[in-house]
Amino acid sequence: MMDEYVERVARVLDGEVSLSELPEVQRLPRRRDRRLDMPELELGMLDFLSLYGCQLQYVVGERNSVMGRVMDPLNRLRYELRFIQAARDCLPDIDREKLKENVQQAIDSKLESLPVAIWNATWATEEIETLFTLSKGYFPVAAESNPVSDLSADVNRLNSTVRSLLEGQLDHSLDYLGEVHQRWQAEYRAGQLLNSARLLVARLDDATTLIRSRLGDRPLCIDGKPNNQSDIVRNMFFSVYIERIQPYMSDVRNARDDLIRPLATLSEMQAEMRPESFQAWSRQYLGATGGNSLWQDLDRAMAEHTTSWQQLLEQCGLRPGA
Repeated sequence: MMDEYVERVARVLDGEVSLSELPEVQRLPRRRDRRLDMPELELGMLDFLSLYGCQLQYVVGERNSVMGRVMDPLNRLRYELRFIQAARDCLPDIDREKLKENVQQAIDSKLESLPVAIWNATWATEEIETLFTLSKGYFPVAAESNPVSDLSADVNRLNSTVRSLLEGQLDHSLDYLGEVHQRWQAEYRAGQLLNSARLLVARLDDATTLIRSRLGDRPLCIDGKPNNQSDIVRNMFFSVYIERIQPYMSDVRNARDDLIRPLATLSEMQAEMRPESFQAWSRQYLGATGGNSLWQDLDRAMAEHTTSWQQLLEQCGLRPGA
């Protein structure tokens, strides 16, 4: 659709078709580069045995099991929260002062490392890689419903949970996160949006170059009087640009607001945890502003293209709304 649009613009303006090469979209950094090392903290065996009858014993036992040693990031976060809660519940029942100090130190240490577990359970998961995969093409054209509505609701709910956890409010159920991760694995909308934004920037700039070239060459209309060619241009403007291209641009921008911006919030809330490679990627593909922001570049391309059309049609007194 976008290639054809550039070709149509070139044809009605007597210009030469030139489709620029699409710039590369950088993939989400590799999981091993996104995942942070979790500090290991376990009670000594004697202390563990002395806690018989306390719930913390069972929580620590779960971590020491075969399955506990290979927890995925989400289950590890759940474990960290259960540990803190169980240890806090145990404290009033511990008589030995030294053991009480050890448990309190364990709680403090777990609280300190909790942001690492939160980061790993959000941005270092396998599931988010599928959400951002670039191998599933472009954002759909003229979708019947909002393709990102469920994903948007998921991320907004996740942001609320992460914000509360980082503020020390730990009594949150994470049961819903399993379904969120399943949706991330089943839908590829974030990656499709990045592909579409890149395509729109390139092809809108291609068409803008054609229009500007005509503006700098010879006027479409003499003395503002419409002619046969201006009628053809006007018809193409409404039948292609207004009816097909503009709605797609709007769909991509709305989906950006619904999905990419909440994901940007999820990243910004955890800015202190972000690995260096992820910081650069986040600024470029999630950030709304900044020198290399894809979304700022899209806003620029759309604005410049709209202005070019207005200037061209104004030569013939055909500017919309005039």
